[in-house]
Amino acid sequence: MFKKVLVCNRGEIARRVLRTCKRLGIATVAIYSEADAEAPHVADADEAFLVGPPPAKDSYLNVNAILAVVRASGADAVHPGYGFLSENSGFARALAEAGVVFVGPPPAVLDAFGDKMKARHVALQAGGRPVPGTDEPIAVGTPEGVAHAKGVAARVGYPVVIKAVGGGGGIGMQVVHDETGIERALTSCSDRGKASFADARVYLERYVSQPRHIEVQVFCDTHGQAFALGERECSVQRRHQKIVEESPSPASFFYGEKGEKRRHDLYASALRIVQKVGYVGAGTCEFIADEAGNLFFLEVNARLQVEHPVTEMVTGLDLVELQLRVASGERLPDLSSVPRTGHAIEARIYAEDPSKGFIPKPGPIDELVWAGGAGEVQSRVLRIESGVRAGSKVTPFYDPMVAKVVAWGETRERAIAELDQALAGTTLKPATTNLAFLRKLLASEEFRAGRYDTKFAEVLAKRT
Repeated sequence: MFKKVLVCNRGEIARRVLRTCKRLGIATVAIYSEADAEAPHVADADEAFLVGPPPAKDSYLNVNAILAVVRASGADAVHPGYGFLSENSGFARALAEAGVVFVGPPPAVLDAFGDKMKARHVALQAGGRPVPGTDEPIAVGTPEGVAHAKGVAARVGYPVVIKAVGGGGGIGMQVVHDETGIERALTSCSDRGKASFADARVYLERYVSQPRHIEVQVFCDTHGQAFALGERECSVQRRHQKIVEESPSPASFFYGEKGEKRRHDLYASALRIVQKVGYVGAGTCEFIADEAGNLFFLEVNARLQVEHPVTEMVTGLDLVELQLRVASGERLPDLSSVPRTGHAIEARIYAEDPSKGFIPKPGPIDELVWAGGAGEVQSRVLRIESGVRAGSKVTPFYDPMVAKVVAWGETRERAIAELDQALAGTTLKPATTNLAFLRKLLASEEFRAGRYDTKFAEVLAKRT
């Protein structure tokens, strides 16, 4: 096992990784920007180093500054959390050259899944089924490219969606309902992709009009073992970003004998896809389901997910500990026999205004009380993972998520009740948050019945 781990992140995920490291007796190092000098994750670590000014590109994405901290601290491993450099193959290679372990998949795997076209090809080679569309980028700005796109769109059926290859979070994505909109959408998405991701490539897929977002947690080691640890339902989203996740999925197409077979096939497909490229560590294979329950491969997130606690709550596993053990070369125990018990739901608390399109609302948090008292909770039925404390400020420089509240119950109904009670007992003032909206969502007929898709949250927010 490692002697000292540098956690290359901030907020609640940095605190989450630090907590497991401390439990395992591993010395810890944090990094922080000038905006985060007083942040809780800084105080949680044994050592902390300033890496730059507030903008992420100058601090948490500043590879040279972070490598300098790795050398100065003597860390023998770096845990990237999620976001920032967690899927950056160049960073992983730089650490390897410095003799430091990157707690994540090998650089070649990050390359394979960091490019949506490459990931699509891997899935096809592994017998997976991506959403019908183009298997190569479209030649934007050429008559041949436009004709190609129109031909594929006619074959798979309208509406279709044009996507930037380097996109994410809905950026560089546009739905097209007939061939008159194809050329303009190709140019628009290409320009957006180039501006946002330095990648002008685009591709086309059939548009799934009422999609559900289902993902499978996978874990692989360096000894050839690979396991699927169940699925998570992540369809409660706004702006293509998740706000509520649960496990197992309540989707009706997973019910009964036929549903169990569909679930088994889903896990098998996820494992084939990641094993095709020699995956190591924690990963999530993401799928999209249409109204009939047909599941299509979407992408692989080659890292720990924000929503990993719901899997931990139903399995009793510590996924961060497993990441560290796999990265240090240990063999995973037999995870195929780990029971999945009960139901878990996670709600992300954001400093944002749902009534105004979920616009971020940076500002101070002067008063903070979690359910059951002033401190954070880590129990069998409730977990609160936060990146703030009383006196913190939500800055405009980073994602406005301030905490995750995760509840477990023997049944889905009990988990919903536990989560609602926890949210009701939470106070963050004077910050504008989505707390009331989350409770409204949990109380809605659609959510309680498990009948929702990726558009549900935005529709709910517009209801008077």
